Amino acid sequence: MIKSDNFLDYWLNGGFVILSRYLLTASIAFLLFYILFKKQFWFRKIQKKLPKLKDYQRDIGYSLISISIFATVSLIIFFYLISYTNIYFDFNKYSIGYYVFSWIWMLFIHDTYFYWMHRMMHHPKLYRKVHLIHHKSTNPSPWTAYAFHPLEGFLEALIAPIIAFSLPVHISAFGFFFLFQIIYNVYGHLGFELYPKGFHKTIVGKWINTSVSHNLHHKRFNGNYGLYFLFWDRIMGTIREDYDTTFEKTTASEN
Repeated sequence: MIKSDNFLDYWLNGGFVILSRYLLTASIAFLLFYILFKKQFWFRKIQKKLPKLKDYQRDIGYSLISISIFATVSLIIFFYLISYTNIYFDFNKYSIGYYVFSWIWMLFIHDTYFYWMHRMMHHPKLYRKVHLIHHKSTNPSPWTAYAFHPLEGFLEALIAPIIAFSLPVHISAFGFFFLFQIIYNVYGHLGFELYPKGFHKTIVGKWINTSVSHNLHHKRFNGNYGLYFLFWDRIMGTIREDYDTTFEKTTASEN
């Protein structure tokens, strides 16, 4: 029988890791772009205004709720179900090539899950009662990354068991992938575009989701539903028509 103190310790430790990653990533991004080098990077600001203090406070509050949900899902996977998952611990069990492939697999499965879950969140009933919480940030900041209604937070967290019960994934790849996830999530909500001018028209850049793309989604409330990529948006015709012009305007030189 599992001891309650072990249960609580594991939940607290998991929550601490997730919280630390969120706070560290969002804090560094906020410090660099909203405080220390705001003037230098202002020409890269997608919406030429800053969120209000109440927006930061709301986003952090909901993010803390989401993190507690993420910690609970992590607890269920690693404390109760780990022996039933396809997560493996022996690095030599599979080749390095497979290790790299597992990263590609996680990127695509997460992007696909997110796109369709995100579109579902825009159903009128779910949008008004659930997804609207995230869209209260019409001008998002790094703190917006995990600002979800509890139900949406739970749905966001389901990607962890989906990955764990699909193809074999090494524990280190699993952990680093979710570190990458919060970093890219913070970038998507940064409010500043980091990719260079013309990137959106390159062979690779055409398929990569950018901060401009997601910022337009927050500002206009529809279109641009992807997470890491624009594959599904382009295939399903949900890429916004103003994406290219906004990216070009945002990445134009100061002069």
